Amino acid sequence: MNVASDGDMVRRVARVRAVIEAAAVRCGRDPSTITLVAASKGASRAQIDAARRAGLTVFGENRVQEAYEKFDPPGSDDDRRRRGEVHLIGPLQTNKVKRAVGFFDLIHSVDRLALAEAIQREAARRSMTQAVLVQVNIGAEATKHGVLPDATSSLVEAVRSLPNVSLLGLMAIPPVADDPERARPWFSRLRQLAVSLKLPRLSMGMSSDFEVAIEEGASWIRIGSALFGHRR
Repeated sequence: MNVASDGDMVRRVARVRAVIEAAAVRCGRDPSTITLVAASKGASRAQIDAARRAGLTVFGENRVQEAYEKFDPPGSDDDRRRRGEVHLIGPLQTNKVKRAVGFFDLIHSVDRLALAEAIQREAARRSMTQAVLVQVNIGAEATKHGVLPDATSSLVEAVRSLPNVSLLGLMAIPPVADDPERARPWFSRLRQLAVSLKLPRLSMGMSSDFEVAIEEGASWIRIGSALFGHRR
């Protein structure tokens, strides 16, 4: 990655961080409570390295195999600091659980009990605890993954009973909308659901709508194109 590309990444990161801070201040939140997850699907190792040099430390991948190709497995504390956190923000198939557990610092996409139980078995086998989020299909869309809102409570209760799985919060991808304000009711609904379940941390908001997501309580925002440009 050349110096000009590094400079471009620094500027992109600075722009996104400035918007995060402004949105947080606007709604009376501490910007440090919001984690920027660089959604690096389709990004090259060189782009990820440039993002690290620009100060990013948390990355999100959609596929297990692609993550393995771009990130070293976690090792010592020094290795982890150089690697940064790596989150799985895309769907997880049960047959990929053995590769996902322990490799990802946080799995955002637990949407069914069978998947949670598979994570539990693998985490127990490794004598570790795997951090996860429950993904909610907040708009009840047939084309999207996630547990339906009405079934979220029972799934959350079941996941909470698993000793080697640590449930941190909820995740959702709202229906696509041209206007970010049209996403607000979905973010608000997820927040209300999380409050009712005593799960205060939320993964929601992407490049097109993360300001609104912050205003509605996002803890993690998943930013791809605003950092890496449009990818295939």
